[in-house]
Amino acid sequence: MDASNTESVSWFYETDGQRKGPITEEGMLALIKQGTVTYGTLVWKAGFPEWLKAEDSELRSHLERVAPPPITGKHIGNGVVWTLAFAPLIGYILESAFAYAINSSDSAADAAMSDSKYWFITLALNIGLSYFDEGRLNRAGYDTGKFKAMAWLVPVYLYKRAKALNQSLGYFIVWMVCFVLTMIA
Repeated sequence: MDASNTESVSWFYETDGQRKGPITEEGMLALIKQGTVTYGTLVWKAGFPEWLKAEDSELRSHLERVAPPPITGKHIGNGVVWTLAFAPLIGYILESAFAYAINSSDSAADAAMSDSKYWFITLALNIGLSYFDEGRLNRAGYDTGKFKAMAWLVPVYLYKRAKALNQSLGYFIVWMVCFVLTMIA
């Protein structure tokens, strides 16, 4: 594209669910270099039938000059996220073991479990695994900024993670089921 056409093209991009723009193509290239527009960012310009991911437009070559594309979801190890999916049950077991280890009698341990005295163990496990997994995704090239803040709210994090990686909602559903089971227990 020559310099006169570069200035006349109006681009729009999405960030945090809001449409930004119009900006020139030069402005869009600057945003790519700054890391504001990355793989997965939705973009639009006149002539597009709908919003596209930046990598599905002619901006792909500019993105590739800045960084390689993210590792695809099927190549990301899911061991941590599946451990996280079962974290409510694992946490409950750890709470129980802790209660029986530090209380002098079984009845005191049972009372501590009934009162959910050690709930923070499960909470710490869930949040810790979420942040650990988010860091792994970030290192794999994913822009986790859109759901990084949700790592402390585990079901939202799992849902957004599955959508970002184009994976099934299996681990999200398993976490929900495990959570309900621990509430019943």
